[in-house]
Parts: sequence; structure tokens; C-alpha cells
Amino acid sequence: MISFRNFALRRGERLLLSDVDLAMHAGWRLGVVGRNGTGKSSLFAAIRGEVEPDRGDIDLPSKLRIASVAQETPSLPDPAISFVLSGDVEVAAALRAEAEATAAEDWDAVANAHQRLAELNGYDAEARAGRLLHGLGFTADTHQRPVSAFSGGWRVRLNLARALMMPSDLLLLDEPTNHLDLDAVLWLEQWLLKYPGTLLLISHDREFLDGVSTHTLHLHDGKAKLYVGGYTAFERQRAEHLRQQQIAHEKEQAERAHLQKFIDRFKAKASKARQAQSRVKRLAKLAGTEAVRAERGFRIEFPEPVKLPHALLRINHGVCGYGEDARILDNVGFGLEAGDRIGLLGRNGAGKSTLVKSLVGELPLVDGERSAHPDLRIGYFAQHTVESLVAGTSPIDHLRELSPNAATQSFRDFLGKWSFPGDRAFESIDGFSGGERARLALALIAWRQPNVLLLDEPTNHLDLEMREALAEALSDFDGAIVVVSHDRHLIGLVCDAYWRVSEGTVKPFDGDLDEYAVWLRAGQAESRVENGKKPKAPAAPETASSERTVRKVNPHRLLEAEREVGELEAALGLVDAALADPANHAEAGRMADLAREREAVAGRLAAAEERWLELLDD
Repeated sequence: MISFRNFALRRGERLLLSDVDLAMHAGWRLGVVGRNGTGKSSLFAAIRGEVEPDRGDIDLPSKLRIASVAQETPSLPDPAISFVLSGDVEVAAALRAEAEATAAEDWDAVANAHQRLAELNGYDAEARAGRLLHGLGFTADTHQRPVSAFSGGWRVRLNLARALMMPSDLLLLDEPTNHLDLDAVLWLEQWLLKYPGTLLLISHDREFLDGVSTHTLHLHDGKAKLYVGGYTAFERQRAEHLRQQQIAHEKEQAERAHLQKFIDRFKAKASKARQAQSRVKRLAKLAGTEAVRAERGFRIEFPEPVKLPHALLRINHGVCGYGEDARILDNVGFGLEAGDRIGLLGRNGAGKSTLVKSLVGELPLVDGERSAHPDLRIGYFAQHTVESLVAGTSPIDHLRELSPNAATQSFRDFLGKWSFPGDRAFESIDGFSGGERARLALALIAWRQPNVLLLDEPTNHLDLEMREALAEALSDFDGAIVVVSHDRHLIGLVCDAYWRVSEGTVKPFDGDLDEYAVWLRAGQAESRVENGKKPKAPAAPETASSERTVRKVNPHRLLEAEREVGELEAALGLVDAALADPANHAEAGRMADLAREREAVAGRLAAAEERWLELLDD
């Protein structure tokens, strides 16, 4: 159990939390929510012992193992799978000891290392690391790539995989879905449901919170309040709490007025003095229930397009990519008409962003035709859009760059609608949070009055309230929309059709997001052989065209690969047992033969696991 007693926390001069008294029990999965700046990340830092509380205590169990995601990833030459495996420090140390002892032909040390690995259940560590990488979107051919070869977003995933690899009793995850695609988010959700320890999760993804959390910790106005259930349950409970608070406040105010009226009327009369004094005491004892202060919600809007033709944009027989030698998508047939609301599904790297860039025209087609209406006006939010804002300039400066002749007052009026009121419109963006920068980037898109919105992960920096406001604004937008997002709540509210980008193709997906999640689990998890039974091949979703189908996993090849992995794991176990057997330690030649045999079997097992993972990727 983790307990907070009279806990208070400051950041600089600002009091973030005060008078926090609560207990979190082992096995709970807590979603930690609240507006940006309420102290969520600082609370995590206090639990990790990185900051001292201003007052009070945090009681943690002795020998509590805490795992969390590192904020930075050094540019290492280590293979990705080795970096992830190193998250299990003891297993990694035992594997190093085994390798060093084998190289030195120190067979006693080899035997000790094998005994230690057996104690730690470390023989399957590499397979576990491989499964984590696979679940987070790393294909088998990337597992041996050096960490330094990955981009920033993929290094964040490596850090997440490494944290999940750590044996832990308490797992702290701060916005773990920000750099994940929807497929990886759905996988992570299932992984966390099986995590045996206590989980504290900061997230602005309400569907993810609903899917994972058993409890919700809400930070607001310097206080922390615990609720049972996920985010939706928290919203209902809080709304009811606020309703009851307002009723109690109004009832108390009516009683106050009644008592005060009696006191004012009779305090001067001797015959009523005792009753008046009694009411003065009663008035002083009233609890002082606060009125509910309405939180100022975000409200944004995309202006009505200047013109809205029916057929807006189309790609016919398109080949999308970066040249003949880097063809990402083939034979693309994709069009947008007024009112279309399309969500793109598929793993990162499958080509979703490539398709969006081709629709924008930023990436010329390798082959095929892109046709656009003369009145087409695109609003494009890319994953790098927030970073492309100009440092040292203000929101007004950015708008003036787009419309040099427009009046400053029109800029101010417009920015006020996007929650940049008054002097905020003239402040340098250098002091803006990530969410404020993302909001400004969306405002700049809205200023152009587009009739097509192409949005690639627009919610990464947005909190829950801003995501709700964006979903409402997109729902009211009259033009066409294409969205790439891992936020199921957003795309579920906004989109009414889905297309799957996979294996070089772009095809309609006939189903909703719940059906997509079921289909993914069937394809990625239920295809495994369990308890020696032959797996059923997952059914591919029907598409809008009856002759098109999504490729199925070959169940016979998958069964064969699973059997080979199992046989090699058993063979490796026999060799390890022989290495650990004291009867063999006296024979140097025997130990050398066993060490070479283990190296050969381990190599064959690694190759077999890669073949199995490749089949799962198909």
C-alpha cells in the first residue's frame, strides 16, 4: 500500500498540492488526471524520491521496485533488443557473466551464471524483450539495429519497452501513448491489464484510461481526490458530487438568509434576545459549503469554408513514396468529397503519413494521378507542425505572416476564440506549453478557412479538455476530414468511415474501432498456438469491395514456427541443466562442448523466434 499523509508539494513558489491524505492499494491501476499544471508529473517525481514534499509524508513499502520510462535515450550502439533486455538489470548481469565466463572458459563461473539465470527465470528474457518490441510496433528486422539508428519517437518506444521489461511492483507511466499508433495502444492496453503490480498512469486518452484503470486520481485546485472506476465513471461521480455540493450550498445559503433575517429583526428585543443569540451561534456553526465554481471550458471552432465543392481531392492508381526505389503504397485509389470523415488505421511505418503527405501534395506521387478541385483549400496538421512554429514570435506575429494586410483587431478577436485572450496574443511562444503551441498551430490552420482537414496525430500535446473541444469542433466542420490518431475517443466521435493502411495497400475497413480492436487481437494474439491446439486463422474484415480482402496469417506456417521455438527452448533448457550439473564441472572438455552447444542452440532459437515474429507481422 502507498500512503500520503498530510502531503503537500510545491514547484518553486507555487503550491501544487496540499493536505493530501489517501491510500493506494496493491494491484490498483490508477489513472491520474487533471489539467496541465496541476502537479501530475511532480507527484510521480515525489514518489520516485526525486523531489521532497513541502510537508507531510509518502509511505512506500520497503524494497518496493519502481519502474518508469526514462525521459532521454542516449545514442547507443547497442542493439534495440539488448537495450530493452537491459531493463531487467539482474538478468542482464547474469547474461553478461555467462558470456564473460564462457569466453574465459571458466566453467565454474559458467555454471554459477546458469544457476543464477534459472533462479531469475532468465532463459526466456530475450524472447520477452522481443515480444515487447513486437507489440510496440518494431518489426523483427529492427531488433538488432543500434539504438542510435532510431528516430526520437521510436526511441521513446524503446524506453517504454525497457520500462515494461523491468521487474517491478509499481509502474509509473506518464503519457505512454503519445508516440504510439493505435495498434500499439491497443496492445499496450492488453499488456497493462495483465500487469500484476500497482500502476499509476498519467494520460489524456480517455478510452485508454477507461480500458485500463480500476481507479482515478483527480488533481484539481491543489487537492487530490480518489474515485473508483475509469475516466467515464469518474466524470459521472464528479458531476454528481458537484451537483450535490451546489444543492447543499444553496440550501445553506437559504438557511443563512433565514437566520440572519431573524437576528436582524429581533436582536434588539429583550423578549427575543435569547432566541436571537441562539441563531447567531447556529449561523456561526454552518459548514460554509462552497458554491461550485464553473470551470472555464475550451471552445474552439473551424470557420465555415469559403467554398465547398462536392468532389474535392482524389488519387487514382497512385504510387506513394520517395522515388522508384522507395515505393511505400501501390495502386492507391482514394478520394474525398464534402462531408467525408475518414480515419486511417494501421501501424506506424505502414504509410499513413505518406498517404496524408501525398494527399496534401507535399510528397509528389511516384506514379498515378492526383486531381484537386480548383477551390480546394487544405488545412494540414503534421506531426512536426508544433515544432515548426517560429521561436521568439507571438501568435499575432504568426497570423500576420499569413495575412499581412489584415487588421490587428481581427487577429485579436480570432485568437480570443482559441483561448489566447488579451495580452496572451502578443506573448512570445517560447513560454507556451506544448498544449498551447498545439492549440496555436490548429488556430493557424483554422484561420485559412480550409475545406479539407488532413490531421496527422493532432492530439499529442493536448489535454483532455482540449481534445474534447477539438472533437466538437471537428464534428461541426462541414468540409472533409482525414485523421490519423491513436486517440480512439477523438476518431470515434469524428469519423464515420475507416481505411486500413497495411502491406503497401490502402483499403476500406468494414467495421468500427471496437471491431478493429477485436480483429487485431485475433490476428496478433489468438493466432498463437496455446495448449498444443491448432490455431484458427483470424478472419479478415470485409471491405467495401467484395473482391478485396486483407491477407490472412498462414496458420500452418505459424504452427510450425511455434513448434520449432518450443522445441529449441526445451533443448536450450536441457543444455543449461547440463551446464549447471556439478557432475560435469570436473571435465573441462565436457563443459567446453556444452558451452559451444548452448551457443549454437541459442543462435538457432533466436533465428526461429525472428521467423515466428515475421509471420505475426504478415
